[in-house]
Amino acid sequence: MIKPIRVTLVLMYFFTVALSGSLVSLLRPFNPDNTRICGRMFSWGAMKLLGIKLIIEDADILKNMTPSVVIANHQDNLDLFVHGAIVPRRTVSVGKKSLKYLPLFGQVYWLSGNIMIDRRKSRESINAMAETTEALKKNKTSIWVFAEGTRNRGKGLLPFKKGAFHMAKQAGVPIVPICASTYPGKIDLGKWRAGTVILKVLPPIETELLGKHDLSELRSTTHELMARTIDELDRRVSA
Repeated sequence: MIKPIRVTLVLMYFFTVALSGSLVSLLRPFNPDNTRICGRMFSWGAMKLLGIKLIIEDADILKNMTPSVVIANHQDNLDLFVHGAIVPRRTVSVGKKSLKYLPLFGQVYWLSGNIMIDRRKSRESINAMAETTEALKKNKTSIWVFAEGTRNRGKGLLPFKKGAFHMAKQAGVPIVPICASTYPGKIDLGKWRAGTVILKVLPPIETELLGKHDLSELRSTTHELMARTIDELDRRVSA
């Protein structure tokens, strides 16, 4: 009985925050800090309504973070609420252009200054790469990327796409990994205490001195590091 009530309340909360976020973003359109503010708003109430306990570790790394490419594991639609709690200052994301047409949320996403592309069009992808480099180097803005490129549905970390690593190398900025423990299939919204999710921020990985041929190894070692960390977080949640 509690699950449908929760889902209904979260949907109501989602649209309320989306409307509020739209108003905030209209007052300061395309400000790169809008994403952090809206992320906090989405996460704060939704996690309480869903009965999910969120533990955040090593968030201090983000306090003095220089412009960086932040990469995180992408599991489910609830990532909006899970990762929303930890979006750093002046951080935007690269997302599908189709998001722009979602009622209310799409407008918030667009007005928050996030970079929207049609991945089917190579020219748009090239332009987006130039735009992210500009944001990282000149606008002192960080870029959030789900490096897997799609949701893994809790079935383990998928192979990483190249884009985030090329982006970091081209701009000469660090990569900051953020890992969330696996929650699809482990969160029971039918229980008063639905479950626990741990978010852990890992130390920055410098890219400035890397050669172009080092990026493949960097992608592989970063994937291994994040996979090990997620496994460790999963063991702790299950203990």
